[in-house]
Amino acid sequence: MDQWTEMEQLQRIQGVVDSVTFRNEQSGWTVLELAIEFGQLATVVGVMPEVYAGEQLSAEGSWGEHPSFGPQFEAKTIERSLPNSASTILRYLSSGAIKGIGPATASRLVGKFGDKTLEVLEKQPERLSEIKGISPTKARIIAEDYARKFGVREATVYLAQFGVTVQEAAKAWKKWGSRTIEQVKSDPYSLCGDPVNLGFERADEIATQMGMEKDDLSRMRAGVLYVLRHNLNNGHTCLPREKVCEVSSHCLDVDKDATDYTIQKMLEDGELESEQLESGEFLYLPYLHKAESYVAGRLQMMMEFAPNPCANVEENIQEVERQEGMQYGNLQRQAIYDALLQGILILTGGPGTGKTTTINAMIQLLEKNGEKVALAAPTGRAAKRISEVTNREAKTIHRLLEVEWTPNDRPVFGRNERNPLDYDSIIVDELSMVDIVLFENLLRAMRLGCRLILVGDADQLPSVGAGNVLHDLIASGKLPVVSLEEVFRQAQSSLIVTNAHRIIHGEMPELSSHSGDFFFLDTSAPDQISKTIVDLCTTRLPAAYGYSPQLDLQVLCPGKKGPLGTFQLNQVLQGSLNPSSKEKKEASVYGQLFREGDKVMQIRNNYCITWERDDGTQGEGVFNGDVGTLIKIDAAAGLFTVRYEDRMADYTSEMLSDLQLAYAVTVHKSQGSEFPAVVMPMYPGAPQLCYRNLLYTAVTRAKSLIVMVGRRSVVQNMVFNHRKTKRYSGLRDLLCRDDGLLDSSTSEVHCCDPLESD
Repeated sequence: MDQWTEMEQLQRIQGVVDSVTFRNEQSGWTVLELAIEFGQLATVVGVMPEVYAGEQLSAEGSWGEHPSFGPQFEAKTIERSLPNSASTILRYLSSGAIKGIGPATASRLVGKFGDKTLEVLEKQPERLSEIKGISPTKARIIAEDYARKFGVREATVYLAQFGVTVQEAAKAWKKWGSRTIEQVKSDPYSLCGDPVNLGFERADEIATQMGMEKDDLSRMRAGVLYVLRHNLNNGHTCLPREKVCEVSSHCLDVDKDATDYTIQKMLEDGELESEQLESGEFLYLPYLHKAESYVAGRLQMMMEFAPNPCANVEENIQEVERQEGMQYGNLQRQAIYDALLQGILILTGGPGTGKTTTINAMIQLLEKNGEKVALAAPTGRAAKRISEVTNREAKTIHRLLEVEWTPNDRPVFGRNERNPLDYDSIIVDELSMVDIVLFENLLRAMRLGCRLILVGDADQLPSVGAGNVLHDLIASGKLPVVSLEEVFRQAQSSLIVTNAHRIIHGEMPELSSHSGDFFFLDTSAPDQISKTIVDLCTTRLPAAYGYSPQLDLQVLCPGKKGPLGTFQLNQVLQGSLNPSSKEKKEASVYGQLFREGDKVMQIRNNYCITWERDDGTQGEGVFNGDVGTLIKIDAAAGLFTVRYEDRMADYTSEMLSDLQLAYAVTVHKSQGSEFPAVVMPMYPGAPQLCYRNLLYTAVTRAKSLIVMVGRRSVVQNMVFNHRKTKRYSGLRDLLCRDDGLLDSSTSEVHCCDPLESD
């Protein structure tokens, strides 16, 4: 009997890791070579924590035969122990297992401490600075990384028995650190939410395996909280108590009486808040109830304590008209008057209606009145756009409020009631994108007597975060609102402008394939649509208009999935616009191939990413929707550098789950941005992703040119699908509490399968 036949009978093997030949960071699937007895190497495969050469490993499983690679041991469970001899410790540290230790440093460490090296790392890390080239700061970094890896490994092994992936375990460790195992044992449902996001069903399975009973109060509370938190993804700030009870009972598989008892107990304990709105009793998470209540009360107070009206308004308006060689329309003039005479104004209007011209007039007249004016917007791109058209500095709202972030990614606003903003007037653009919590903190930072001018397009998509701020403020009827409706003559020649207004009024746009700034290329097959889009981006539009494919062109899609969603088009466009070459380094992380030169987008707020501006200013935080270019990949160090418009940001490989290719992005992700040219596939999709307001938002992202490629019937269906994104929120009712004139609004409540969203 040969040696391999003998080993087929083994159920456990052990040895020293010789090399790791493959690893999928997302799933943890690993292929490694294990040095076992007689000096033989055995191939071990399976899902396991991160392992390095030199570690001792014991695996339980069974032998199998791979058709191409021969015998391999399929591991079901893994037990690891750190190397304990000087030679294996040297191999382990030389493999790059610990940040800050390469082969040379590893050799010096083992030469100094021998087989006690890892013990020194754990218990006496200050002694590392005895080694030449290791400063006290570097010693601390090395020790912290060693402690983190040891803890992550322990947590990963513990959580793996419940089906938690390596990536999910790492997220849990990032939040709870050395308390991860203790946290999960005491409250398995804490895995439901950020940053692990297992969802209720998986967390419930873990709790069941731990022996938790079906009617355990902890389980009941977790189910109710999950329904409320989960529906934040759909923009709701609150939900009807009756629906929360119904959906929670379904998720928990218990009767409604038990759920209603739990809800009442949570209200008594302050875990939930209740508000009697026009259409019934609504339940809130406490921080959202506080946000809506504060906003409603503060706005009413700001109206009562308005700043002094500006003097000589009409005379000053006429002077600006003479200087600019123009005459303002009636509604523009009314908006300017209201801005200068009142404490709050909401200015709305579609493309070509003169919002920018009106804002510029307001700024000039407020400054003429001696007021200090701040310009702000919710995203970096939106702030850059308002800065360009006003020729004044504009900041993101986060930057205006001087936000800093705690280690747990909690925002701390440097500007607040105790340290208010030093401005007389604040103008906020793209208000439709602002969620209720950010708006609350903006108002907290404004002293009474400061003017607030809110600008937005009420027909745009609502904010990604919870709330329906612009819609609720307008619908309340409690605040001054001017809606610009006249499309000015210079804008009437633009098909982008006229078609946008047609779309939002439920009329078919004019689809031309010959001239102008709005083109439609008629084709049906998805592969042909894809080929046409690639041709437009790589050849036709750059040749005809001089557009840069990377900087000027943007493909916008209704959704992510399908043959013409962002996932598929990004792969196709990456291969055409940034093909592989020897000069460009590549890395595959979390199933996504990144290449130097790729156009990328940050898809969620991450407050730990460090950056440096061109002027040397340093800081932390990259935000949802920021677009940049991946300029450097250092795979060995696990570092990636992205160039944003005015700064360079450094990512670790763990942070790359926050990045995605941005050759094609969803319409939702494009909010607040404006692109010289937009290309959009028009192909049948889910009704919840193909509706009028989404099409309108896409068209209004184009500054100079839009090209639609696909089927006319899809355009028609989107125009006639007047599916407004309805949200449960209480701000409108709270503003109108005295007269109660509001109708109730409805929206679908989801438990475990929300609509696709960004």
